[in-house]
Amino acid sequence: MEANEAQELKEQSEEAKKDASLRPVSFTMSLLAVLVAVTTVLGHRTHTEAVLDQARASDQWNLYQAKKNRQYNTELTADLLAALPIRDAAAADKVTDSYKSHLEKWNEDLAEEDKKAKEFEGEVRKAERHANRFDLGEALLEIGLVITSITLLTRQRAYWGLGMAFGIAGLSVAAWAFFIR
Repeated sequence: MEANEAQELKEQSEEAKKDASLRPVSFTMSLLAVLVAVTTVLGHRTHTEAVLDQARASDQWNLYQAKKNRQYNTELTADLLAALPIRDAAAADKVTDSYKSHLEKWNEDLAEEDKKAKEFEGEVRKAERHANRFDLGEALLEIGLVITSITLLTRQRAYWGLGMAFGIAGLSVAAWAFFIR
């Protein structure tokens, strides 16, 4: 909500004080403004959470790639040792066995890193779904606030009802974000 919008709401609210029948409309506008603010903050925080989760997923994929590169280099070295003529077969077997144990460990590590990265990506998708609901809820609440404020200008209560309907829809959509798994 912009500063000039807040000033307009204040002016409309002061105008409504003169007409006691419009007090519920003013109260509804105030309530909708608070709900817009809360939903906006929740949306921003959820977007930030999605960005942080994406960074974690990227870091995890980078770790996966680094281990994959080490595994590939070890496989190349083991293949080279197997292809070259060797003077001390026992020493070469010892080195090759060491490489094979590293490869087995890295295969396990790669599976674990892959799983962790995919979990972080799942968290990103979840946070984005939450943020989308908060954004839609915010938009509906703002529409409800604007339509409700039209009541103060026109003195037609139908706008108040329509504004409340949009407000309820916005609140419902924003609350829906808490139930997404």
